[in-house]
Amino acid sequence: MPIPILVLLEVLIVIALSRLVGLGFRAIKQPQVIGEIVAGIMLGPSLFGLVAPDLATALFPAEAVPFLNVLSEVGLIFFMFLIGLELNPKYLKSNLDIAILTSHVSILVPFSLGSLLALLLYPIVSNNSVSFTAFALFLGAAMSITAFPVLARIITEHNLQNTKLGTLALTCAAVDDVTAWCLLAVAIAVTRTNSMLGALPTIIESLIYIAFMLTVVRWFLQRLSKQYNRTGRLTQLVLAGIYMAVVASALITELIGIHLIFGAFLLGVAMPKNAGLTRELAEKTEDFVLIFLLPIFFAYSGLRTQIGLLNSPELWLLCAAVLGVAIIGKYVGTYAAARVCGISNREASALGWMMNTRGLTELIVLNIGLSLGVISPVLFTMLVIMALVTTFMTSPLLEWTYPKRLIRLDVSEVNSEDSELEDLPIAASNEETAKKLLPTYRILVPVANPSTQKGLLQLAVGLALPAAGTGGNDSHSAVHPLSLIEFNEDYAFESTPAEADRIIQERRSKLSELIDSLELPEARKFVHPIIRVTKDVARETAQIAELDRADLILVGWHRPTFSSNRLGGRVGQILSNAKVDVAIFVDRGRETLNNLLVPYAANIHDDLGLELALRLLVNSEERRLTVLRVGVNGEAGNELSYEFQRVMEQLPVDVRSRIETPIVEAAEPIQAVIAASANADLTIAGTSREWGIERQTLGQYTDELAVQCHSSLLIARCYVKVRSHLASVLPRR
Repeated sequence: MPIPILVLLEVLIVIALSRLVGLGFRAIKQPQVIGEIVAGIMLGPSLFGLVAPDLATALFPAEAVPFLNVLSEVGLIFFMFLIGLELNPKYLKSNLDIAILTSHVSILVPFSLGSLLALLLYPIVSNNSVSFTAFALFLGAAMSITAFPVLARIITEHNLQNTKLGTLALTCAAVDDVTAWCLLAVAIAVTRTNSMLGALPTIIESLIYIAFMLTVVRWFLQRLSKQYNRTGRLTQLVLAGIYMAVVASALITELIGIHLIFGAFLLGVAMPKNAGLTRELAEKTEDFVLIFLLPIFFAYSGLRTQIGLLNSPELWLLCAAVLGVAIIGKYVGTYAAARVCGISNREASALGWMMNTRGLTELIVLNIGLSLGVISPVLFTMLVIMALVTTFMTSPLLEWTYPKRLIRLDVSEVNSEDSELEDLPIAASNEETAKKLLPTYRILVPVANPSTQKGLLQLAVGLALPAAGTGGNDSHSAVHPLSLIEFNEDYAFESTPAEADRIIQERRSKLSELIDSLELPEARKFVHPIIRVTKDVARETAQIAELDRADLILVGWHRPTFSSNRLGGRVGQILSNAKVDVAIFVDRGRETLNNLLVPYAANIHDDLGLELALRLLVNSEERRLTVLRVGVNGEAGNELSYEFQRVMEQLPVDVRSRIETPIVEAAEPIQAVIAASANADLTIAGTSREWGIERQTLGQYTDELAVQCHSSLLIARCYVKVRSHLASVLPRR
C-alpha cells in the first residue's frame, strides 16, 4: 500500500479510537484528553502490538512513522500556541505572593527529589552518551510539571473558578507553567551542548528573544488588537499572518537551540488578551488541532511507549519509585508552602492534589526528552505511566478532599441571588435548625433556554406563591431557575475558567431578563437563579435538588434527539434519579391557566398532582379545579385520600366552591382524560398506570397523552410519599 494512503488510514483509525476512548473516560468523570492519550497507547506495542503483532506492523510500519511525527510536531506547535494564548495575566492578579512561593516550592521539592532519584536510575536506565547533569535536569523537570490546561479545565468542571481555592490554584499553575517551561528550556540547552557552560550562549540568546517577543512583537500585536476592535472580525489574511508568525517563532527557538514548542508558546503569551480576538482565534484554531493533530501526537507517543519493557519486578519497583517521588514531591511541596502561607489544612491538601495534574504537558516534555535521547524508552514508559496515574487521580482525590458542599462555602465573591438555597442547608447546625431557616416550599426549575421557557417559570411562581400569597411572608417560598452549562470538550477554549465566567455571566443576564418579564413583580424577590458548569446535566440536577433540599423539580418537556419517547433523554434521567418530587410541563402556550383538570386514581402520584393543583387554585380567585374520577366497567371512581379530604374541609368556602369532583364512566381512562382536557387550560396527571404513565416505563402511553391532550400538561412523579408540607397549601388567616 502506498505510504500516503497508509498514513491517511492510520489517521482515520487514530481519530476514531481517540474520540471513542475519550468519551468513555468522560463517562467515568475523567478528562477526555487522558482517554485520548490511552487510545494512543492502545495502538502501540503495549496493546495492539502485543495482541496482533503482524497486523500492527502492517498498519504502522517503520517507514510511515516519520510522517506521523511531522503531523504531531505541527499539532504540538499550534497546541503550545493555544496554551500561551490562554495564559491570561488575570490569573496572576490573585494572591500572587502566595502563589509564587507555593508554586516554586512545589517545583523545587519534586525537582530535588527527582534529581536524587536520578542517582539511582542513571546507572540502570541510561548510558554514557548522556551526561548525568542533563539526565538529572530532565528527570527533575518531568517531576515538577503541572499541566495548566488540564488543571484549568478541572477547576471549571468543579465550579471552582470563583472560589478562593480555584483562583489560587489557577495562579499557582500559571506561575508553575512559566517556571517549568523555562526550566525545561535550560535542560534542553544543557542536553544539546552536554554541559552547563556550553549552554550559556543558548540561554542568553533565549533571554534576548523572550525580551524581543514581549516588547517589540507584543507592541505590534497590540496594534492588531486595535484593528480587530474596529472591524470586529478576524480576516483570513490576518489569520494567515498569525499562523505564519507561529511557525516562524517556532523555527527561531529551534535555531537558538531550545525547541520548536517554545517559540509557539511565546507568541501565544505575547498575543494581547483581547477577549473577542482571543476567543475567535482560539475557536478557529483549536478544532482542527484538538480533533485531528493532537490524536496523531498521542498515537505517535503510544507507538514509543512499550509497557512490555518493564519486564522484571525490579523495573516495576523503579516505576513505583518514580510514581511515588512524583506524587509525594508535588503534594508535600505544595501542601507545606500553602500551610506556611496561612492556607487552611483542607485547602492546602486540595491544592496539593490539583498541582499533581500532569497530563498532556508531561507527555510533551517526555517526547522531547526521548527525541533528544536524554531518557531511554524504559524511563519514557515509566514516566508516561506516572503522567496518566497522577492526572487520573486528581478529580476523585479533589472531590474527596473538597466535596461540593464545601465548594459552596468557599465562593470568594458570593452572589446574593445564588446563595439562599445553597448556603442554608450547610449553615444549619442540625436538621431542626435547617427546617426553621429554609423556605417551606422550594422549587428547582431547570432552564435550558431562557428565551423560550417563560411559561415554565411562570408556572413555578404560581406553584410557590400559595406558601406566601395570603400571608404576605414570601420568605417561605423559593423558586430557583437552574441553568447548567455543559461543555462538550474538556480542553476546548470555551471551558477555560475565564471563558466559562463570560458564558456564566451571559446566562445570568438572560435569566435576569426572564425573571424581570414575570407577570407578578412581587414574586421576583424569591426567584433566584443558580448557574453551574457540569458534565452531566441530569445527574447534576438531581444532586443539586438533593443537596439543597428542594421539594419539587419542575422541568420543561423536550423531544430527545435519539428517542421517540417524549419522557426519555435528560427528562427521563431526572425522573429516574432525582430523590425529590418531579413534574414535567408540556406547554401548549396558554396565556392563562385558570381551568385546572386533575384525573384522580388515589395513588401517591395523583396526590402530588392534586397538591400542585390546589397550590395554583388558592393563589387566584379566577381559577377552577376539576378533580376527575373515572369509573371503569361500572365501578365507582376512586375516593380522595383521607389527608386530602381533611385539607379540602379546611379550605375557605370561596375556594371549595371552585372545586368540582365529577365521576365519569369510560372503557379507556386515557380517552376520558383527553376528552375532559378540551375544557381545561392545564391538565395535571400523576405517573400512574391508570393514565398510562408509569414511573419506570414512561413509554408509548405517555406519548399518547402528551400528543392528544388538548390543554397544557403537567406530569407529576412523587418521590416523597408523605405530603409533609401539605398544610402550606392552605391560605393563612
